[in-house]
Amino acid sequence: MTALAHPPESIAPAPLEARDGGVPGVGAAPKPRPRERLMSLDAFRGLTVAGMLLVNNPGTWGAIYEPLEHAPWWGWTPTDLIFPFFLFIVGITTHLSLEQRRARGDSDAALAKQVLRRGALIFLCGFLLSLFPGFTWTTIAGHPDATFLDRVVHRWEHVRIMGVLQRIGVAYTIGALLSFRAPLRRVVVTLVVLLYGYWAILAFAPTPGTGIMGEIDVGALTLQGWLDRAVLGADHLFQGTSTWDPEGILSSLGAVASVLCGVLAGRWIAEPRPLVERVAGVFAVGGIAAVAGLMWHWSLPIGKNLWTPSYVVFMAGMAAMSLATCMWLIEEMDVTRWAKPFLVFGMNPILAFVGSGLMARCLYSIFTGTWNGRVVPIQRVIFETGFNSWLAPRNASLLFAMTFVLLWFGILSVFHRRQWFLKI
Repeated sequence: MTALAHPPESIAPAPLEARDGGVPGVGAAPKPRPRERLMSLDAFRGLTVAGMLLVNNPGTWGAIYEPLEHAPWWGWTPTDLIFPFFLFIVGITTHLSLEQRRARGDSDAALAKQVLRRGALIFLCGFLLSLFPGFTWTTIAGHPDATFLDRVVHRWEHVRIMGVLQRIGVAYTIGALLSFRAPLRRVVVTLVVLLYGYWAILAFAPTPGTGIMGEIDVGALTLQGWLDRAVLGADHLFQGTSTWDPEGILSSLGAVASVLCGVLAGRWIAEPRPLVERVAGVFAVGGIAAVAGLMWHWSLPIGKNLWTPSYVVFMAGMAAMSLATCMWLIEEMDVTRWAKPFLVFGMNPILAFVGSGLMARCLYSIFTGTWNGRVVPIQRVIFETGFNSWLAPRNASLLFAMTFVLLWFGILSVFHRRQWFLKI
């Protein structure tokens, strides 16, 4: 993992290239094609990254406007758009990046090795972020005299294995390998089989231990919950649930499907057609997918926690329409001023996510201060004195989150001006 003076690939900026007019059937490797850079891809990704920072860092989790919270179980809010939108972009840039490297003459073995390496590094980044700082910094219940070694062991025994970056790493790797060198029809068939196969599992597979078939309403009783506890262990799940993980094993099937939807969009966007035709195609198919997802909701609810197939299709449709709108505004109408702030997030997504995650853990958990005569996390001191003391709780919480995003906009702007991009 290195910082380079050019944009990273796959989950960061990937140039588009117009096809050359080579003779079909010739065995020689295709020649690199002239680049067509679409700012809208970077801006759209940046919009999702900025949104992720906003919803992940409120002043207090006890006072949040409903659109900035995830849906409790079924349904969706604007917050539930963010992660599948990002995976949709991952699919697009994965296709463009692999095609570009293949055009340069990279062998299939080299490309597969690169995909596996990158996916593993993304997963490792997420795991190390979960592990940070490598020891339990609070008092261990029942062990007030725990040594530093005890705290290290306790942290390793309770570290969350899965997470956002881990899911991105898994979905990227599987999605890239499934679509690698595959003709369009094979990718479509793979996506359909994945969606309907996952639907069948959710609808008909019994949960071991209970024998309940098709349980999808109670996290602890779902097949996903059982699989997460059996494979990952109850001590290594998301703290807020402890009986299942929202980025767990089974629901990763849906996440892979989200990436494949992006791969299909990337194939269309790279077609040698007029831009307006490509934009119209993405928007039209997106609209159809969104309606299809809503109709599927009647039999299998839309839900992020299980990343249901209806959620995959609906969110892919919403992402496609949103991206098409960005493409039309930026590339076709040349309305770019609004998008430029998001480029600094979109061209450094890993740095934005990992860096902000480390900062948040330091502020919310590790560094402490005094407020009302009590020792509390330093974030609580900043929030109570600088925001909650003069604003209504929800407004104070939102302003804190917006300030956090603006802070990272400033940090990333420095990297952007110097052309420093974190590459994996």
